[in-house]
Amino acid sequence: MKKKLLTAALSLVVTASLTACGGNAANNAPSTNSQKPAETQKAADSNAPVKLRIAWWGSQERHDATQKALAQYTQAHPNVTFESEFSGWDGYFDKLGVQFAAKNAPDIIQMDAAYLNEYVGRNLVADLSSINVADMDKALLESGKINGKLFAMPLGSAAFGMVYDKTVVEKLGLSAPAWDWTWDDYYKFGQEAKAKLGKDKYVFVDQSSDLYDYTAYQLSQGKGQVFTDNKLSIDKDTWIGYMKKQDEMRKAGIITPADMTVTDKELDPKMDNVVNGNAIARHLFSNQVGSINSLKPDAFGYTTLPKGSQAGGWLKPGMFWSVNAASKQQEEAKKFVEWFINDQEAGKTLGLTRGIPGNSKIVDMLSPNFSPADKASMEFINKVAPNAQKFVAEPQGWGNFKKDYKTIVEKLMFEKATPEQAYDELMKKAKEYDSAVKK
Repeated sequence: MKKKLLTAALSLVVTASLTACGGNAANNAPSTNSQKPAETQKAADSNAPVKLRIAWWGSQERHDATQKALAQYTQAHPNVTFESEFSGWDGYFDKLGVQFAAKNAPDIIQMDAAYLNEYVGRNLVADLSSINVADMDKALLESGKINGKLFAMPLGSAAFGMVYDKTVVEKLGLSAPAWDWTWDDYYKFGQEAKAKLGKDKYVFVDQSSDLYDYTAYQLSQGKGQVFTDNKLSIDKDTWIGYMKKQDEMRKAGIITPADMTVTDKELDPKMDNVVNGNAIARHLFSNQVGSINSLKPDAFGYTTLPKGSQAGGWLKPGMFWSVNAASKQQEEAKKFVEWFINDQEAGKTLGLTRGIPGNSKIVDMLSPNFSPADKASMEFINKVAPNAQKFVAEPQGWGNFKKDYKTIVEKLMFEKATPEQAYDELMKKAKEYDSAVKK
């Protein structure tokens, strides 16, 4: 049953393929080292010293696991060493953009679905179609393709849902949020929890300035995607109603106040407001279960995003490796990516730090030794999978829109604008993006 659920979850990711992705039978054929171009084989056989720069974002758990995997690779390939550049999510793509502009970007880059169209459109990342993907989930692979070519190697799949501090819920005598809860359940839970928490504690982290949160709400209301046909498609009445409800909860002390919200930092042991005890619940991706559990072991429970007439959550590729198209070590970088997705010892080291691995043999090997956190992550993704919405990434040219969206909504949080004024500003900003894309 577990294997069937996992297969269902991974196969749904095909609907999460990026807007510009397309299938191509020729590009789907797996290759082996013996089938690679001569220059690739030459690079693979060379013992000349190679230093690969590699960049990723994530929690301390992911950093530690990745560093161990890099050490494993160097042990197996003594001529290859790594220069690591890792950070949190905030500012990652800002720094990467500057590095590419200066022609000083890393050889291997952890890529996000929201930015893939942008980087491929600017010819910044290399085609990875020569890599052996024989054991990779074919549907998941589609999420890294643009026009039939593989530009990003998916490292796993993740589901979008919520985490709550079950120790606080139990202490307050509340019923835990049920899988598949509704928006009415969500609001009721907020009111009941706040009545027991008192003045200086909050129920939910205010994440209304995150475009993903609003996307989930619009989907749950049956109003469709926020991006359609490469354009912003935010439903005006739905958006204004959502923001008014957020303001109502903010004033009631159900969601975190503006000054606390803007300092919130997800998965930071001191600044994540659920981890530090200021709030009970927030959104979370399933591939972050291990990370948040490591910060406060056995404290958390998980649930789906609230549903309306439809579900609000989705599956998406957890993240990708891409290779710098201008890298002088491009073939060695591809060789590393191939090892990363296929090597079983690497799989043991990395676990679920980047989501449920896309390689079926790695999943089969890991499953018998799953930790409680791993099992919770699996349950998370399998609960979301049956009704998962399609994931649609930002179109080319819209990679920075989430930051502008955040800035505009934060004005609402601090009562510097009304929902109507903020919506008008949002539409004005969208026109600027449209104009820039057309140039």
